[in-house]
Amino acid sequence: MLGKRIKDYILNRGYKIGSVAHKCHIPFNTFSAMLNGNRTIKAEEYFSICRALDVPLNYFVV
Repeated sequence: MLGKRIKDYILNRGYKIGSVAHKCHIPFNTFSAMLNGNRTIKAEEYFSICRALDVPLNYFVV
């Protein structure tokens, strides 16, 4: 669910998933797996994603 919200945010703003993964210092395959729900997102990775997208930490958490 969290990965889908992040993926939707990225795609709705026209960002490239590979570019965001690079900015987060997360390998593309790992990042893609997280966004597609095939891998959990670790806290450090989540912090990096929020920082890269310039959103507050609670942005994707419901």
